[in-house]
Amino acid sequence: MTEQGVPTKVLEIAEGIKTMRIRGAGKIARAAAEALKIATLEYGGPKDISSFKKYIGKVADLLISTRPTAVSLPNAVMYILSSLHRANPGTFDDAANTVVFSAEKFIDESINAVKIISETAAKRISENSVILTHCHSSVAVSAITEAYKLGRVLKVYSTETRPFYQGRIAAKQLLENGVPVVQIPDSAVRYVMHEVDHVIIGADTVASNGAVVNKIGTSQVALAAKEARVRVYVVAETYKFSPTTLVGEPVPIEFREPTEIVPEAWVQKHPRIKVLNPSFDVTPPEYVDAIITEIGVIPPQAAILVLMERLGWALDKIKQGGLTKIKFEDYAE
Repeated sequence: MTEQGVPTKVLEIAEGIKTMRIRGAGKIARAAAEALKIATLEYGGPKDISSFKKYIGKVADLLISTRPTAVSLPNAVMYILSSLHRANPGTFDDAANTVVFSAEKFIDESINAVKIISETAAKRISENSVILTHCHSSVAVSAITEAYKLGRVLKVYSTETRPFYQGRIAAKQLLENGVPVVQIPDSAVRYVMHEVDHVIIGADTVASNGAVVNKIGTSQVALAAKEARVRVYVVAETYKFSPTTLVGEPVPIEFREPTEIVPEAWVQKHPRIKVLNPSFDVTPPEYVDAIITEIGVIPPQAAILVLMERLGWALDKIKQGGLTKIKFEDYAE
C-alpha cells in the first residue's frame, strides 16, 4: 500500500496501461476493472460509504489519466461506477461488494463479448459469401472465422491497410484458421467490390450518432460498398461506444509522423512539401447497415440508446468539460 492509500498493484496496472505494456481495447478495459477490484479488496480507509466512494473515485481518476483518449478505459471505469451509483448502497460492505461484483461482471462480459458477437455476425452471413475486411480487428477475424466454419464463406479479401499493414495481420490469422484469403492493396477495394457480398470491419470508437471511427481507409471501403449495394457490418463491443459524443464532443483523430508514409530522405529532399498522415477516419452511420454487439444487433442510429442506458448517469459530469476532466474523487457528492 502506498502513502496515498492506493495499492501498489493498482499503480503497477496504471503504469502498464500508460506505457502501453498493456495494450488493446479489451485488455486495457479488463485491466482497469481488475484494478478497481483490487483497490476495493485492499481498501484500508474508514468503513463509511462517503470515504469509500471518494477513494474509488480517486483510483478511477488515476486510471483514466493514463490513456485519456482510449475509449475502452473510461468506459470500463464508468461501467463499474455507474453500477455503484445505481445500487445506492446502504452500508460499506454493500458498496464494496457492488464494485467487486461489477468489476468481475465486466471482465466476464468482455471476454465473452467476442464469442457472442462472432456467433451473431456469422448467422447474418449468407451461404457462399465473399467477404471484404479492412485493417485488423480480432472481433472481425473471429466473426469471419465462425462464418467460415458454418460453411458460409468462400473467400476473404483483406486490404493491406497501409502504412502499417495491419491487414497482413488479419490475413495471417485468417489463414491460420483455414480461411481462404486474397490480400489486396487498399486502392483495389472498389475494383473487387462487385464480387463482395458482405463487408465486415471492427471499430476503434462508435459515436452516439452511429458514426464509426476506425483505421484510415474504412470510410472509403464503406463508400464503395454503398455504391455497390453491399452490406456493411461493424462488429464492436459496447465498451467502444464513446460517451463524450453524447454532448457533441468530437472524437479526436490522431495524426502520425510523415516518415511512416515516405522515407526521411525524401522529406529532406523536398522540404516544402507537407505530408498528412491521419490514423483514423469517420464513416457516416448511413454507410453502415448494422452494428453487431454483445447485447444484440442494432442500427447505427440506436447507438445513443446503448450509451444512455449504460452511461447516461454521467452526462452531467461529461458536460462539465469532457470525459478527461471528470473528477470521480468528488463522486461521493
